[in-house]
Amino acid sequence: MLDYSYMDIFIPRDLTREAARQLLTEHAEYGQWELARVRLHPDGSRHVRLRRKVMRVRRTL
Repeated sequence: MLDYSYMDIFIPRDLTREAARQLLTEHAEYGQWELARVRLHPDGSRHVRLRRKVMRVRRTL
């Protein structure tokens, strides 16, 4: 069974689409995060949930 860790990001309405894309791209490239969910609120702000797999290490001895 896979376990995930989650990170929530709030993107305000005055942030440009290009800046939001760059922010999410950096999280994906350097933090190994993937997009799980995007909520667009009526005021134009966005709530983004990112996830990544949790690495479980087993003992070898």
